[in-house]
Amino acid sequence: MDYGKHQAPQGYEPGEGILTTLIRIPVRIVVLVLVLPARMVWDALTALWHAADRVLLRPLGRALLWLLDTLVLTPLAWLYTRVLTPLGKAAVRLAVALLIWPWIGLWRYVIVPVARYGIAVPAVWLYTSVLTPLGHGLRWIGTALLLPALYGLGNGIGWLITVLLIVPLRFLWRYVAVPVVRYGLVVPVVWLYANVLTPIGLGTAWVLSRLWQGTAWTLGTLWQGTAWVLAQLWRGIAATGRGLGLAVAWLVMTLLVAPIGWAYRRILTPVGREIAAAFEVAWRIAGYVSRAVGRALAWLAWHLIGAPVSWAYRTVCTPVGHFLRDAVWAPARRAAAEAGRAARAALTTARETVRQARRDAWRALVGAPAAERPGEPRGIPARTLGSTTTVPSAVQASESPLGGDPFAKQG
Repeated sequence: MDYGKHQAPQGYEPGEGILTTLIRIPVRIVVLVLVLPARMVWDALTALWHAADRVLLRPLGRALLWLLDTLVLTPLAWLYTRVLTPLGKAAVRLAVALLIWPWIGLWRYVIVPVARYGIAVPAVWLYTSVLTPLGHGLRWIGTALLLPALYGLGNGIGWLITVLLIVPLRFLWRYVAVPVVRYGLVVPVVWLYANVLTPIGLGTAWVLSRLWQGTAWTLGTLWQGTAWVLAQLWRGIAATGRGLGLAVAWLVMTLLVAPIGWAYRRILTPVGREIAAAFEVAWRIAGYVSRAVGRALAWLAWHLIGAPVSWAYRTVCTPVGHFLRDAVWAPARRAAAEAGRAARAALTTARETVRQARRDAWRALVGAPAAERPGEPRGIPARTLGSTTTVPSAVQASESPLGGDPFAKQG
């Protein structure tokens, strides 16, 4: 029963603050007053642009395209197909005739025959007839005579070197040099190293190791004490810095970040959202108003200008045009057609008269042809009976035999 009493006010949405509800309607009214002129100007410019595009820009574009095609593309295509292409083909043929064919002829008829018959054929003949037999002979001499001789000579020289040089050197190395080096140098040096140098080195190493251990223990103790003191000092400084940092961070968060965040969430975000929504709603409402104003202006323009002009066109211009077409233009066109046909007939008659007069004048000057002289037959010259000669003055004989056709009655 109490649902109506506690119902939310108009324009209030759940989860919104009272500030959002209070500023929504005034902001939308102010924004509508500011946006409506801009939307009407925008719609007017859009309609003007569409009208200009339909009436002026598209025909102008088609005209420019036609001019471009007529004045530029077609002449260029004609120039390319009628002038440049033949010139290019002629230039290519001329270049081939002047630059390529001479080199081809030089290569085909001069260089190739000279190289073949002046170099290749003699070289092949020299290789097959002279160098190949000579090489085979030299190879036989080398394999049959020189190689055995060189092999025997090498074996003899190797035996002499072995007997005269290697055997004495081996004897001297084994029985003289090795004993001298072993018992005169190596054995004393090994005894000196094992019985003298090794004890001295071991004692010196023991003394140095003891000195190093004492020095290292002393230095390690000093370093550990110094490190412990520095570590305690650093822990104190770090604890002090952490405390100061936490205090400064708490102050900044409490005195600066929290108020700014609260103002952003509670004031700036609702106000900005409402202003954006107000602009969107005002733009739509301004569009409705602008379209209504446009329809009203169109209705006034039609009833003040379009309807009278249409009525005048249908009632006055159309009957007058039909009358002019049927009463003036059609008879004038028929009269013009008749006059044109009469003029063409008169011109034809005049041309025929002039042609006949020129022909008569020519006959008067040079005389008529033999076939057209008076008193002479104009048909085909007839043949006389029993003769193959033609007499111009003889009457043309019938092609049928005398006495009629003897087989006509029998048939």
